[in-house]
Amino acid sequence: MKAAELRSELDSKGNPEKASHQMRFFKCGPGGYAEGDIFIGVSVPLQRKLAKKYRDLPLPEVEVLLSSDIHEHRQYALFILVASLRSARCPSDRKQDIVELYLRNTRRVNNWDLVDSSAHHILGPWMLENPEKREILYCLAQSDNLWEQRIAILTTFAFLRAGQFDDTFAIADLLFHHPHDLIHKAVGWMLREVGNRDRSAEEGFLRSRYKSMPRTMLRYAIEKFPEELRQMYLKGRV
Repeated sequence: MKAAELRSELDSKGNPEKASHQMRFFKCGPGGYAEGDIFIGVSVPLQRKLAKKYRDLPLPEVEVLLSSDIHEHRQYALFILVASLRSARCPSDRKQDIVELYLRNTRRVNNWDLVDSSAHHILGPWMLENPEKREILYCLAQSDNLWEQRIAILTTFAFLRAGQFDDTFAIADLLFHHPHDLIHKAVGWMLREVGNRDRSAEEGFLRSRYKSMPRTMLRYAIEKFPEELRQMYLKGRV
């Protein structure tokens, strides 16, 4: 199969009404965080289903898909990469090639849904096996690109699932004063995931920081706290 054939198949499943809604929801208009992005209205479940079918697609063809201006083409490419990595028959050299492809194209992973469905699945397992490569995340966190910064913090989700919190805390500190709420939400989400595993560890991070933390970040971070404790944080009384 070629990328052009997969694009044509996906395009045939498009829904203009759904696409119009998605372009509003994902802020694709002038001044939005995804200004200029184009949707064709293909559902995520269908993309995931097709991705499993084409998980062995040659990686140069996947990269062609990822270079598309159409959001679902890029999303489809990422789903194919994730499906490939999850396959028991995916050889180690292809796994390495997938990581390298992803790192070459981080600026094509350019909306929050694309980041959130790929970073911790693609970079996370590789960095768990190769912890010396985590320095890449610190470079991404200090990038001038919103999506690369979100990739940096979301990749640490894989570390949290392995009980490793240090990189989440360190990258959260790097992004602490970020101006965009999409980063505030991502950091708060990852801090909440720390708390889901070890609330004392999360509170140890929060106590010296929560009063100066962006409000959205704090709300996300303490969302699962008991209500009385959550209110104490919100009112600055901890």
